[in-house]
Amino acid sequence: MAARRLSTLLSRSLHIPSASTPLGRIHGVARQIHRFSTAAAVEELITPSVQVNYTKLLINGQFVDSASGKTFPTLDPRTGEVIANVAEGDAEDINRAVAAARKAFDEGPWPKMSAYERSRIMLKFADLVEKHNDEIAALETWDNGKPYLQAAQSEVPTFVRLFRYYAGWADKIHGLTVPADGPHHVQTLHEPIGVAGQIIPWNFPLLMMAWKVGPALACGNTIVLKTAEQTPLTALYVANLFHEAGLPPGVLNIVSGFGPTAGAALASHMDVDKLAFTGSTETGQTVLQLAAKSNLKPVTLELGGKSPFIVCEDADIDHAVELAHFALFFNQGQCCCAGSRTYVHERVYDEFIKKAKARAMRRVVGDPFKKGVEQGPQIDSEQFQKILRYIRAGRDSSATLECGGDRIGSKGYFIQPTVFSNVKEDMSIAQDEIFGPVQCVFKFKDIGEVIKRANNTRYGLAAGVFTKNIDTANTLTRGLRAGTVWINCYDVFDAGIPFGGYKMSGMGREKGIYSLSNYLQVKAVVTPLKNPAWI
Repeated sequence: MAARRLSTLLSRSLHIPSASTPLGRIHGVARQIHRFSTAAAVEELITPSVQVNYTKLLINGQFVDSASGKTFPTLDPRTGEVIANVAEGDAEDINRAVAAARKAFDEGPWPKMSAYERSRIMLKFADLVEKHNDEIAALETWDNGKPYLQAAQSEVPTFVRLFRYYAGWADKIHGLTVPADGPHHVQTLHEPIGVAGQIIPWNFPLLMMAWKVGPALACGNTIVLKTAEQTPLTALYVANLFHEAGLPPGVLNIVSGFGPTAGAALASHMDVDKLAFTGSTETGQTVLQLAAKSNLKPVTLELGGKSPFIVCEDADIDHAVELAHFALFFNQGQCCCAGSRTYVHERVYDEFIKKAKARAMRRVVGDPFKKGVEQGPQIDSEQFQKILRYIRAGRDSSATLECGGDRIGSKGYFIQPTVFSNVKEDMSIAQDEIFGPVQCVFKFKDIGEVIKRANNTRYGLAAGVFTKNIDTANTLTRGLRAGTVWINCYDVFDAGIPFGGYKMSGMGREKGIYSLSNYLQVKAVVTPLKNPAWI
């Protein structure tokens, strides 16, 4: 993926991202609008042209009804109305899916297939997704509420890039020859771990699928994937393309359903060899407990965050305001790594607040299918109400509400871009992951102080630093306890860049070479040597 400078993109008043734009580099448009979208603008909705053709579970290469016959509605977050009814998987369906995955691993062709052949199927799949880019993006926007251009020109192309990246790894996974003290030949084998259970969230349904399915398949594993109940549609759509590409039955199984039933059954299943989960820290703790109490399967977790974005006194304030705005409000604020604690040096604090408020007031909220809209609805009623409760808590504290703080429109889950200043560390809006369009701005005096305050959280997923001083940047980079630190940029993702957290933001890494170890076992093979010419 091309790595163009974010500052170049942000300098344009209008920018339609290309397929080479890294995820997260989509920014504000239509700056001539100086107020939030009106209720009428939100309610004049575009009807997506895409058809919903896949609503059943995928088990052993077939789309099937759930064992119970139950379905559940997936909703349009613009209105709260039903898009489609989807098969509701539970423990029995997880059992069926795991059995199919186990057979495909133990007896089927996938792990026994040459790595080159696996790579070819993954590449063909990527080509098919690319061919259906617009339909997939429309389905993602409809089910999730994210802006269509974000889905069509960043997220689906990134999904394609990720599968091509992992296809490239498939035939490059190998062990080592290890010298030993004595006449023995020692080699290590990197073997697929087996049946991988994977649970993905609703905020980036396609991309989280790629982060997990890509490395697991490249390593030769089989998969049971549980989608988020809010956003099941795109995973089922692209799964059909996988089988068109030649993926054998049972290698990828998809169960839509709810966490306490399908998710818990997958996490605690005795025949699942590895588990990967992305979601909230609280649910991650439950997943880890279930895995440990069952067969002690290894678990990777990508969890919550409360990431600091630090604006130093030497910052170009206009640029810093735009970048901090993007770091928080991107994807309706529904990012685990959102820059949700904005620390601003006291010498530039007042100017920053004034401009951050003005930028938030210019943010265009409305139907995500409309050109120029930067922010769509929140995912569902539960998340919508949660965000509004945090906003009320911020109002009730001594924080200053600079702008926003209310819903937009009479239907759907639209929230005004909200900015709080004079935020203190002990406030709930400063401590908890809000997961919405709420920017909290703090004042700091010096670097040592802001490092301590930034690290004073149970999370450690990401951080942003905005400074012209290389020494300041280096000090902060090494002082911040976070899995990713972005310097003068934010949300720059690439297939090869590892992603994961410190502390309660998770364990393990996704993307890049580091993700492959999640899906491999290392076996040492030792053979005696008789009269070797050398050792």
